[in-house]
Amino acid sequence: MAGPWDGIDEVAAVAETGSFVGAARRLDVSVSHISRAVARCEDRLQVQLFARTTRSVRVTDTGRLLVEQFQRLIAEREEAFAMIEANGAPQGALRVTCSIALGERFVAPVLRSFAQKYPSLTVELDLSNRVVDLISEGYDLAIRTGALTDTRLLRRQICTRHVTICAAPAYLSRRGIPGSIADLDRHDCLVGSTRIWQFAVDGALQSYRPVPRWQCNSGMAIAEAAIAGMGVCHLPTFYLREALASGQLVQLLQLHHPPAEPVWAVYPQRRHLLPKVRRVVDLLATNLGDGL
Repeated sequence: MAGPWDGIDEVAAVAETGSFVGAARRLDVSVSHISRAVARCEDRLQVQLFARTTRSVRVTDTGRLLVEQFQRLIAEREEAFAMIEANGAPQGALRVTCSIALGERFVAPVLRSFAQKYPSLTVELDLSNRVVDLISEGYDLAIRTGALTDTRLLRRQICTRHVTICAAPAYLSRRGIPGSIADLDRHDCLVGSTRIWQFAVDGALQSYRPVPRWQCNSGMAIAEAAIAGMGVCHLPTFYLREALASGQLVQLLQLHHPPAEPVWAVYPQRRHLLPKVRRVVDLLATNLGDGL
């Protein structure tokens, strides 16, 4: 009687090597063993995993979806063994998603260091401003800011992110300095991917929807527009730190600066005990703990 794991390794090996012969070599078994295992798996699932000809083996559309799941199952099984056999050393594949700017500036260097430390680990960092479904798309970890709503996920705060509102001295000399949030109605606003600006007023957050004079989903492009004197911007401080220090930009409405936002490491509940996830979150918290 076939067990629940029967055929999973064989199917994955055929898909990865492109042939039954290649799979047999990889797993050190006979070609007939591979053929029987794949046939049993297809029969049990009632689907065709491979389209076979005398010259090639091609994964079907249905097979491709199952192969991706099988590969994750195999990786998780090996990681579970590693927790016991190798003192929990991270190995296998680590898939992380993060927003582009945060990832390029802060997360990528940490993950690069992590990969160099653990040679049995492969790392995929997907930089996207899209909110990825970690579970359905097979990610181990996401780095996110602000409010979190997915109850299927665990989270750990790894640092904070500060936001600054500012403009160039040349712009302020032409248009004046806003003394209140309402004064922004009379200013040119430079708007990035965050369409609602948050301010602190009497201990609470107040939202303001700017009318864009210049709009772009790149924080760096917005910062450059502000330095060029095009208007007022409201951005994470890491985009602005050098320009503020050099005097190219001037902070505004300092009494209404919002509190720092938490930056979270977010991961599916079933993955938080894996060494690769636990240790990379620790490393991110250590390296980013001073805030962004």
